[in-house]
Amino acid sequence: MSFPRVKTSRGELRIHDSLDDLNTDLVEYISEISDASVKERGVFTIALSGGSLIGFLGKLCDAPYSKTIDWAKWYIFWVDERVVAKSHPDSNYKLAKDRLLTKVPVIPSHVHSINDSLSAEEAASEYEFGIRQLVKTRLISVSDVNDCPKFDLILLGMGPDGHVASLFPGHPALNVKDEWITFITDSPKPPPERITFTMPVINSASNVAVIATGGSKAEAMRLAVDASDVRPDSLALPARMVQPTKGKLVWFVDRQAALKLAGVQ
Repeated sequence: MSFPRVKTSRGELRIHDSLDDLNTDLVEYISEISDASVKERGVFTIALSGGSLIGFLGKLCDAPYSKTIDWAKWYIFWVDERVVAKSHPDSNYKLAKDRLLTKVPVIPSHVHSINDSLSAEEAASEYEFGIRQLVKTRLISVSDVNDCPKFDLILLGMGPDGHVASLFPGHPALNVKDEWITFITDSPKPPPERITFTMPVINSASNVAVIATGGSKAEAMRLAVDASDVRPDSLALPARMVQPTKGKLVWFVDRQAALKLAGVQ
């Protein structure tokens, strides 16, 4: 597959002419990291966001990925979740279940979703506790620069406002540093109650991929990637704050989302 790969101080940009090309490249990338993690550690820990990102994961159910990925070694988490019933259309868990989890041989006990019977605050606390137990056993690696979990791969979508996970511009949750999981009850996008990884956890991952498609994301992409723009509002953009401390960052974008990036043809 031929497409521009641009190395920047803000990670690697992969720019695609079509959504199908982006989709194929993304699932190949996921498959490669899965294989490498299983060979190195015996497991693969992946954290998913919801929304349109989940739509791209369905291709993992197709050959050759469905047959070559070692699904029994996958441990699946959610970067953020809407605090709704698991059967609710807004549930990120339901999206992933319908598009992927029921179609591949992932071990059910390896799928770690929130307790949807709790309040947002309680769900965040319980989810963090569960992840802390898995870090203690080293099923999830631990960062060597802080005490945060080091997921093998975190997948993020980016909104037109530059939000990632459920970390929105100007929201206090964006500045939470002493917790792994936090909660919000006033999301700018419905539903209002959510739990989310904090930025230190996102930036502790071994690999982070951000997916952005469509012209509505073009300005946010420019602000996120243009290192020369050091205005306070730009620096405070959640997507701009995604910068793995020791991990790798890759942006998967289409031509429309890349329209305002300097030097990109």
